[in-house]
Amino acid sequence: MNTRYFQQITRQFKDAMGRDVGIILDSGTVISSTDSIISDADLECVLNFANDNLDTFSYNGYTYRSVQDMGRVDFIVFVRGDDAMSRSFAEILKINFTSIKALYDDKYNHINFIKNFLLDNVLPGDVLAKAAELHLPIDVYRAVFLIRSENTGDFSVLEILENMFPNKNSDYVVNIDGTDIALVKEFDGEVDLKTLQNLATQIADTITSEALVKKVNIGIGTLISNIKEIATSYKEAQVALEVGKVFEDEKHIVSYEDLGIGRLIYQLPTTVCQLFLSEVFKKGSISELDGEIIETIKKFFENNLNVSETSRQLYVHRNTLVYRLDKIQKITGLDLRIFDEAIIFKVAMMVNKYLKTTSLKI
Repeated sequence: MNTRYFQQITRQFKDAMGRDVGIILDSGTVISSTDSIISDADLECVLNFANDNLDTFSYNGYTYRSVQDMGRVDFIVFVRGDDAMSRSFAEILKINFTSIKALYDDKYNHINFIKNFLLDNVLPGDVLAKAAELHLPIDVYRAVFLIRSENTGDFSVLEILENMFPNKNSDYVVNIDGTDIALVKEFDGEVDLKTLQNLATQIADTITSEALVKKVNIGIGTLISNIKEIATSYKEAQVALEVGKVFEDEKHIVSYEDLGIGRLIYQLPTTVCQLFLSEVFKKGSISELDGEIIETIKKFFENNLNVSETSRQLYVHRNTLVYRLDKIQKITGLDLRIFDEAIIFKVAMMVNKYLKTTSLKI
């Protein structure tokens, strides 16, 4: 639930009742309170009382009223004081917050549907019918951004995104789990990849500055034009993040469309990758490539196999670069000055990097 939304309501109740009030989720999170934060010890006791099926009870200067849903605690309201008036106020809070929460949940059914759709909890054949029931537009342009940061599970990151995209009828901010938040963003028309990347940059910059996180990684799915394809764009954003960690580890924003051959390699079985490397390189030849040689190779590829420009950027004589290229050919059997062999080498190095990452996961 949005803490800011319920905080405004509790302030209004405090003004009307003249007492501090608040609401606690079944998880023990104080979603809204006009008083100082309740201690963890007090919260634990309150939850124990509520779970013991005590509807109304007083503890440590407050009166609490729990609200049950199908035999379990849904939320708990509280008011300062332990007299008869406090019990009456607690009952009033219970009635009002039950109605308010029901309206809030109904309003956010769109997000619940989108989340279930992203997580494959909605049958493909039911998507259009459910979307029509919720009055969701079918044929509009959307793209999914998957945001991952060191404290994405914190309410602050979620609220930052909700504030950035306040139109709940077109943009959906979905808390996937403690790690990921998905943004399903609607566009007025077809947009290019550069527009999506600029928006992702804006999101990352806002989160790092307002939530004070050091790094935000964002995967971008492809632009889709039908609501049935949202799950596809989401999975593409997931792949972008995972493949980006392997082949684009210096980038914090990776789009599915930019993955290129890395996307193909990521889907290959490790046994096929190992077989490919054994066929391309002599045994142990990869390990003979030191840091200087690797940097030379990287610059050579960045400059499209241009010897003069590469030697200039490396601040070495052209003959020195030619010597290094000859050395690489001697070690690996591949001449990077020949386009076809350079392609084989590039793919082989990517495969080797993928295998190293996979072995670390294992």
